[in-house]
Amino acid sequence: MTVQNDGIRAGTADKSLNSEGESAVSVSKLSKVYAGGHAALTDIDLDIRKGEIFALLGPNGAGKTTLISIICGIVNPTSGRITACGDDVVRDYRKTRARIGLVPQELTTDAFETVWNTVSFSRGLFGKKPSPAIIERILRDLSLWDRKDSKIITLSGGMKRRVLIAKALSHEPEILFLDEPTAGVDVELRRGMWDMVRKLQKTGVTIILTTHYIEEAEEMADRIGVINGGRIVLVEDKTALMKKLGKKELRLNLHTTMPAIPAELSGHALALEDDGNTLVFTFDTTAERTGTTRLLADLDRLEIRFSDLDTRQSSLEDIFVSVVGQSS
Repeated sequence: MTVQNDGIRAGTADKSLNSEGESAVSVSKLSKVYAGGHAALTDIDLDIRKGEIFALLGPNGAGKTTLISIICGIVNPTSGRITACGDDVVRDYRKTRARIGLVPQELTTDAFETVWNTVSFSRGLFGKKPSPAIIERILRDLSLWDRKDSKIITLSGGMKRRVLIAKALSHEPEILFLDEPTAGVDVELRRGMWDMVRKLQKTGVTIILTTHYIEEAEEMADRIGVINGGRIVLVEDKTALMKKLGKKELRLNLHTTMPAIPAELSGHALALEDDGNTLVFTFDTTAERTGTTRLLADLDRLEIRFSDLDTRQSSLEDIFVSVVGQSS
């Protein structure tokens, strides 16, 4: 393991970012059926590249946490194969688990232990030699140094979540899972966490995150995966996904209220908003012809005047809602 100048650590694995040729995690034909017959995951195929930030999105109950738990060796699969850095997570459990850091959703840690001791203990669990320097650097990176001697029970919810991240980083993993890491964390701390995530990626750590804050996935992720009903319904490069599925809106602020869209404009994808004061035209940015020129010509012919116009690009949240709706 190496210690970087910015204090965030990576393993000795390949440091190339978003390598097309190597997978940090590979999942093949993975299914999980619980004793009661509930199929939590069905026939999952997924490859996560070394050094990338991969955002796994899905509604509650979609199977995100089950998938992460199986990859991390916490839950046994019913069928299928999973590898981490080339090693089987079932057959080579100890080896793969030492390469993985996990920040779970639940704030579960020893309430009456100090921050320093609980993070140091986590490092020892993976067979790492004691290293006060590494523990100190992690705590400083996460703004926990001033509370190193505080008992966990005395910390706020945001600080407890940072302790979970410190524990996950204590053994210098090559792969880091963040399962809703910023839930209950204020905006300032959230931004600090994502700065830390960017630093980790720069050192070669592969990061897989789930989040309810879709704007974070839009800002942070290299690729997006969507899971729904226990099945992967989409995996796409974020930029390509936004370009492929994103729509643009042309919003026209009308001079006078329009009670209804005239029949002469029925050939355009139009909607009225703001009690008839805003005309919204939706178009595909990838189409050869967007139709905006024809729309503006038709508006001029019908003497429909507008005082202002602006455009809005579909967000990742819009795309996510659309994809999940189509797969339900």
